[in-house]
Amino acid sequence: MRSINELVKSGKKYLVEGKFTDALGCFEQSLLLDPKNPNLLNLKGAALRSLGRYDEALDCYNKSLELDPRDKASS
Repeated sequence: MRSINELVKSGKKYLVEGKFTDALGCFEQSLLLDPKNPNLLNLKGAALRSLGRYDEALDCYNKSLELDPRDKASS
């Protein structure tokens, strides 16, 4: 099984390359290992947004803010 760090690294690489479905898969796998990680939820949201799945992306961003509201001031 790949580590979270490997999954995130691969996912970010896929995002840059425009391989959004592959990126989403990596971020979903990483969330299985650490489901309450707000940074992983943000990354999943970015992949979903890139795929045009805006409602799902918004859900990820909102869950991230529920877990860690630190980003609210920067909005």
